[in-house]
Amino acid sequence: MQTMQRTLIADTSKKIGEKVEISGWVDTKRDHGKITFIDVHDYTGTVQIVGAGEAIASLKPQYVVKVEGTVQKRPPQMVNKKIKTGEIEIKSHKLEVLAKSQELPFDMGAETLGLELPTLLDFRSLTLRHPKVKAIFKVQAKVLEGFRIAAQEIGCTEIVIPTIAVSATEGGAEVFKVDYYGRSAYLTQSPQLYKQMLIPVFERVFTVTKAYRAEPSVTTRHLSEVTQMDCEIGFVDFNDLLDLLEKVACQTIKYAESESKEDLDSLGHKKIAFGKIPRLTLREAQEIIKKEFKRDNTKEKDLTPQDETDLCRWAAGIHKSDFVTVTHFPTAAKPFYTEPDSENPKLSLSYDLLFRGVEVASGSQRINDYGELLASIKSRGMNPGDFEMYLMAFKYGMPPEGGFSFGAERITMNILGLSNIREASLFPRDMDRVDIRLSKVEKPK
Repeated sequence: MQTMQRTLIADTSKKIGEKVEISGWVDTKRDHGKITFIDVHDYTGTVQIVGAGEAIASLKPQYVVKVEGTVQKRPPQMVNKKIKTGEIEIKSHKLEVLAKSQELPFDMGAETLGLELPTLLDFRSLTLRHPKVKAIFKVQAKVLEGFRIAAQEIGCTEIVIPTIAVSATEGGAEVFKVDYYGRSAYLTQSPQLYKQMLIPVFERVFTVTKAYRAEPSVTTRHLSEVTQMDCEIGFVDFNDLLDLLEKVACQTIKYAESESKEDLDSLGHKKIAFGKIPRLTLREAQEIIKKEFKRDNTKEKDLTPQDETDLCRWAAGIHKSDFVTVTHFPTAAKPFYTEPDSENPKLSLSYDLLFRGVEVASGSQRINDYGELLASIKSRGMNPGDFEMYLMAFKYGMPPEGGFSFGAERITMNILGLSNIREASLFPRDMDRVDIRLSKVEKPK
């Protein structure tokens, strides 16, 4: 006996009058006496099923079902303009429960879950199913896709980077130490050193990878594990890098915005302003803060979170841009591989990209001279022996080069106006959470 092939829900509107078989999850159920209506979704959309009898009446939210039925037009007064299949419904002839669900601990059919963040994360495998939460990560998928397209368009080859290294990428104590077969190793703070080693191989590279920071931070913008989207480019100068940074950033975010309209609309997205991006040195940025917002932070080595917020407010008002590029941070505050400015070596050829009040990318022109790089490592109190393979690449012909790194979670958070970066991570890691809240678990003695 020939079995009917599955029809994706998005395709049911094209099959009015035809028999179809759909499979998916029950969202909601509405009993109207002898008739029952259920909404079923798969990965392509949602459709209304209408039927009678005990089989359909006994269904509950999140049951997994297979339904055979006939596609029919809804009465005009029953059309649902909120969904793509809103003009049709499926009259059920046969229904099979593929998997049952226990009663959910919250109302999945609500417009929003309305849960506090800890609860939202404690039930992560369930809360991710809610349409508004799922939409966040559909947008994030388009951010990642847009970045890959933009990086390839500027000639980069995609590379896969290890996340275990023999030394800390940038030095310091903010690393996760791991027992590697009885020896010490570290989770990488960034893919930086590996990207640079591959410049003499491919000249232009990009990667999407995980990075780890053991920062004792519980702010709304920090995670212990982040998704980085990085480019590294050979034969470029500082101005080239700023052009490429802004080009890749804008193209990535424009792509996500154009390809995620339905999800963005459902999340109340505010359209992004892509005016001419102002470029400011750190000192120029601090002078604007001093003049426009009456805070004197000119002696600080970096922008404060409030500075970033106010600079973006200023840029949006004056330049019609949701972005600001800030350059020339102190050399001593940057990693060892950052090129100092030849006109003022105390300042570096580095840059941050601010987007809607938060730094979402950083980068620099890199030191490409072997002797200068070796001296920089030693000046930071680091052991050149820990960087043997890395330094090898510079001994044998490294062109002028530089790059930049975007945080996928931060970009997602700011496109959507989320209040906490943990909402933009499928399974966030921080000081208090590795899937479960660590504060609930007794430490081993």
